[in-house]
Amino acid sequence: MALGVAAVLAVFLLYTSFAGGTTPAVKPSQLGGKAGKVELTGVVVGPVRGDAHTAAGLRFRLRDRAGRSSVPVVYRGVVPDLFKPTREIYLHGQMQNGVFVGERNSLVTRCPSKYSPAK
Repeated sequence: MALGVAAVLAVFLLYTSFAGGTTPAVKPSQLGGKAGKVELTGVVVGPVRGDAHTAAGLRFRLRDRAGRSSVPVVYRGVVPDLFKPTREIYLHGQMQNGVFVGERNSLVTRCPSKYSPAK
């Protein structure tokens, strides 16, 4: 019986890893040719305006870590406590009329590393 359960779990894991259920992760500079839903990652650029709990949403720009390119973002939903300008974030969504529209409640901040080299 245990082997049967293990086999079912193994098949499930293989199916979920190869079924194409993942969204591609991109930076603002890579958004140009992407259609459909993606995971966007980048650094928040201020000013941050609006309210994530209203119809207008929270508005800010997201740029590549290297600072080459940025994109305007509108997001609605829960905002993590660590969200602020200069923080790296991830969120799911898609481009609509030149603005990246984040999926509700998909915003995640990347925690800063206390082990990064001193500047």
